[in-house]
Amino acid sequence: MSQWNQVQQLEIKFLEQVDQFYDDNFPMEIRHLLAQWIENQDWEAASNNETMATILLQNLLIQLDEQLGRVSKEKNLLLIHNLKRIRKILQGKFHGNPMHVAVVISNCLREERRILAAANMPVQGPLEKSLQNSSVSERQRNVEHKVAAIKNSVQMTEQDTKYLEDLQDEFDYRYKTIQTMDQSDKNSAMMNQEVLTLQEMLNSLDFKRKEALSKMTQIIHETDLLMNSMLIEELQDWKRRQQIACIGGPLHNVLNQLQNCFTLLAESLFQLRRQLEKLEEQSTKMTYEGDPIPMQRTHMLERVTFLIYNLFKNSFVVERQPCMPTHPQRPLVLKTLIQFTVKLRLLIKLPELNYQVKVKASIDKNVSTLSNRRFVLCGTNVKAMSIEESSNGSLSVEFRHLQPKEMKSSAGGKGNEGCHMVTEELHSITFETQICLYGLTMDLENLVFFNNPPPATLSQLLEVMSWQFSSYVGRGLNSDQLNMLAEKLTVHSGYTDGHLTWAKFCKEHLPGKSFTFWTWLEAILDLIKKHILPLWIDGYVMGFVSKEKERLLLKDKMPGTFLLRFSESHLGGITFTWVDHSENGEVRFHSVEPYNKGRLSALPFADILRDYKVIMAENIPENPLKYLYPDIPKDKAFGKHYSSQLGEVSRPTERGDKGYVPSVFIPISTIRSDSTEPHSPSDLLPMSPSVYAVLRENLSPTTIETAMKSPYSAE
Repeated sequence: MSQWNQVQQLEIKFLEQVDQFYDDNFPMEIRHLLAQWIENQDWEAASNNETMATILLQNLLIQLDEQLGRVSKEKNLLLIHNLKRIRKILQGKFHGNPMHVAVVISNCLREERRILAAANMPVQGPLEKSLQNSSVSERQRNVEHKVAAIKNSVQMTEQDTKYLEDLQDEFDYRYKTIQTMDQSDKNSAMMNQEVLTLQEMLNSLDFKRKEALSKMTQIIHETDLLMNSMLIEELQDWKRRQQIACIGGPLHNVLNQLQNCFTLLAESLFQLRRQLEKLEEQSTKMTYEGDPIPMQRTHMLERVTFLIYNLFKNSFVVERQPCMPTHPQRPLVLKTLIQFTVKLRLLIKLPELNYQVKVKASIDKNVSTLSNRRFVLCGTNVKAMSIEESSNGSLSVEFRHLQPKEMKSSAGGKGNEGCHMVTEELHSITFETQICLYGLTMDLENLVFFNNPPPATLSQLLEVMSWQFSSYVGRGLNSDQLNMLAEKLTVHSGYTDGHLTWAKFCKEHLPGKSFTFWTWLEAILDLIKKHILPLWIDGYVMGFVSKEKERLLLKDKMPGTFLLRFSESHLGGITFTWVDHSENGEVRFHSVEPYNKGRLSALPFADILRDYKVIMAENIPENPLKYLYPDIPKDKAFGKHYSSQLGEVSRPTERGDKGYVPSVFIPISTIRSDSTEPHSPSDLLPMSPSVYAVLRENLSPTTIETAMKSPYSAE
């Protein structure tokens, strides 16, 4: 089943997450129509290769043209219109930057895998539970309701202001009319009545001014309460979720809803300020003893101006945190002299602000104070925010070609490990190991935290590690896998009262090994990503299981049942163990020497499992792997991942030249029935079945057996 078909079968809450990252940069219509073709392309590789990205972009447009031709025959007018619009947008947006479309599509596919993994992993850790508890949809609805109420109240005060203006105009007209009357008329009864009317109008005007100012004061008070409690809390919750999403956690993207709230409040406050200015004009034209406008307006205007300032300050967010295009799965990890991109957004959508707000990116000077290293940003670091930078009409700016560079100092020091910069909203992490730390603090400007991190609870750390697997390789870790990692971390000292030290996690070597826990885990991530990703996503790699647990799982299974696990003694190694029985019924376990990236680069792991042979004492090669644990036929599990079929040996050509006999790499191990040593494989041998048959015809079995022996491994 294709990835897109799996996505469409998700529950509504997960489909809503999918909907949030598809926009005009990569419309969902294209994802749906070209699902299989899109999934068959290597967009991640293209994001780092301009030539490859250009070819893929051209092929994408060709695929769109073919779809246009198909729907044109069906006379589907709406779809034809949408496809033409999408093609025009894609060609205009990415023609000069084809690598960007590769980054966008690669990110979307990775987000889909992360959501699929989250949907298949019902276990929730403490961090995710806390996020759910703090992000109640009821609070969001309350915020939207209160913002709408404020907007409605401002509309009512707008009517009050207009009524006051009309009342004052009428009063002014009547007053001027009296002034122009003759002296004899002024003593008449009609004149006395008109004076009484004017007095009533003045009283009404005074009452309405006080009432309008009172309503405005109440609006200012309610806006202040909303901003400094619920709205800012909602924004902080989004920032926390973005922080967690950067390390692979779930993201509930509510920026569009927040933008609507911020924009409505901004419009209301600007409208309120204009109303206060109108009241001042009215007071200038006509004032009287006890006039409330001169007494209250100045203070109210100061409060409104401060609220506008505070609203703008909080509405400036980093929509997409810093990320190197070469490492799209690892946002926040920046290296010196390597370009990165970052996108910022203003959550106040006012057309008059277009190109009026400028943003400058710079390195926080606090970094130099703490680390004794100084950095600068190379590239265009000042840009104006514009509506054209976004697909949804928001005011945004994207820096695409920034480079952190270390300034050399007399103290020396190398500058090839990266930089750590923090502005009000923009954070990057120095070392990849600090990614896990990023999710454990809310005080992101406290750089001392990263220099000397406090112990973390094991449950939090395990959850973050699962997120890393989910985001980087498309499938998180289940409870059994996490339990194995917990045992590996806590087998010796370093785990006290539910907390694990940072040194234990990434500084101290594992017992009896020359590498740390994080180095071992990161090598596994790299192995999965580059060599066994489809098998991992399908859930066929048990991976994290100890040798003791492995034997408990296999001992009662059918002969030929095997499982795949990561080596604990080799960095980035994967091995498989199968079970069989001796003639006397004794259960035996056989584990092969771990395969590393060098050997897996020569032969895909699925092909190794298909072609693996064991030569027993009778010199007959057999494939001992029958069932993937617990009882899945091997070809059913891995058949779709086989890269090729073993072919027959071709005959020499008739052109007179020699011709070559094609060969196929076949992994072969020898197991001697009379051996008391642990069983282990040989290295890979470039041997085809036909070549092996020729050897058997010309060499004795003893000679072949001797040639195929290899040193035994502890694994």
